Amino acid sequence: MSREEIIATTKRFLSEEFEIEESLIQPGNNLHKTLDLDSLDYVDLVVVIEENLGFKPTSDDFKSIQSFNDFYNLVEKKLA
Repeated sequence: MSREEIIATTKRFLSEEFEIEESLIQPGNNLHKTLDLDSLDYVDLVVVIEENLGFKPTSDDFKSIQSFNDFYNLVEKKLA
């Protein structure tokens, strides 16, 4: 999956799951603040990532993620 495909796929399922506009999902934006994540939302996030991208991120994976760009980097690494 190319980076462009990762970004498009991610925007689609995150905007649907967290009911936000795709335009708010920008590489430099803070993932946690943009998606307004609380502890229960992380469970949903893990499930939707597994369903759409085929891997299950760990809590350690999320420690280094601040921006959507960080998230895209993680996805690229996991899918490589």
